[in-house]
Amino acid sequence: MGVLFSRTGVTAVIEQTQLNGTMLAIEEINAAGGVNGRELAPIVYDPASDCRMFARLADRLLTQDGVSTIFGCYTSSSRKAVLPVVERRNGLLWYPTLYEGFEYSPNIIYTGAAPNQNSVELVDFLLETYGSRFYLIGSDYIYPRESNRIMRELLRQRHGEVVGEHYLDLGARPSEFRLLMRDVRNSRPDVIFSTVVGQATAYLYQAYSDAGFDPHVMPIASLTTSEAEVRLMGADVACGHVTAAPYFESVQTADNALFLHRYKKRFGSDEPTNLCVEAAYFQVHVFAKALSEVDSMDPDTLRPFVLGSEFDAPQGRVAIDSDSNHTNLWTRLGRANERGQFDIIKESLNSVKPDPYLVSH
Repeated sequence: MGVLFSRTGVTAVIEQTQLNGTMLAIEEINAAGGVNGRELAPIVYDPASDCRMFARLADRLLTQDGVSTIFGCYTSSSRKAVLPVVERRNGLLWYPTLYEGFEYSPNIIYTGAAPNQNSVELVDFLLETYGSRFYLIGSDYIYPRESNRIMRELLRQRHGEVVGEHYLDLGARPSEFRLLMRDVRNSRPDVIFSTVVGQATAYLYQAYSDAGFDPHVMPIASLTTSEAEVRLMGADVACGHVTAAPYFESVQTADNALFLHRYKKRFGSDEPTNLCVEAAYFQVHVFAKALSEVDSMDPDTLRPFVLGSEFDAPQGRVAIDSDSNHTNLWTRLGRANERGQFDIIKESLNSVKPDPYLVSH
């Protein structure tokens, strides 16, 4: 099996945690006897947060390393780069990151949240709690621009207003965010909606804090700011801001308690989990479960056993949706607290069926 998560580059702060979750699941499965008596053998590469490197390494895994299944990719740009490779070589990519939706490939299993599982609930909460004026700030690549397109449409339907929209390079520096806060102040939004990723996330929140804004009045709301980014920026800077996600470390389930014990024992008691590491973790177990039933790594043979399968993940019971290759996930809203965790302020009663094209909404 191939593993493609960046340990270097601008998105390494979150991709390293996805690698941790993947390796923890592999180690658990192998310690329990493997799959039908055989070990899972990962071939791990560092794409260095470079989309072209993701594509080259995916092709290398599928053509030279004898791999047919790959676990990896964080940004939508890296997934888009790998997609034609796995389709051409008939590989199977497991993608554990929330994304913008509006995509389907028989060669990808999507285990991160689709827009109906996070954006819809988040915008309704923000409008009801804070107001209708939104300022959109994102990193300059596919996911932020497409997520903001969806946000604009959701706001239009609900009579909300976009009062500003700005994109910064993935490698943007702190000074650029400090300048941007001047425009935020002049625009007087009720909410900042952030799709900034990687190291730059900390720069955004720090600039916000330095500008003296109050998260109780005008919070930063995000789909991408997790416990990993909170740790990077500091709990004092993140406190009071809002994130929508299927999973937070603070989720109260028996399976999450076991997951946290194993994760912190393996990587350190002060290492937080997050939505991306949880998806990276449970998707390996879903794969192993299907593999044990079919006893074949051939994607065309394996796929029917993956689709429709269920697993008791740390977030709760999840299922791979047979209609879309996406995953039934839980919807939760969390507010960052002074301990660097999220207080869950709203959650679904059950997992939510994915609607990646927002057809039913």
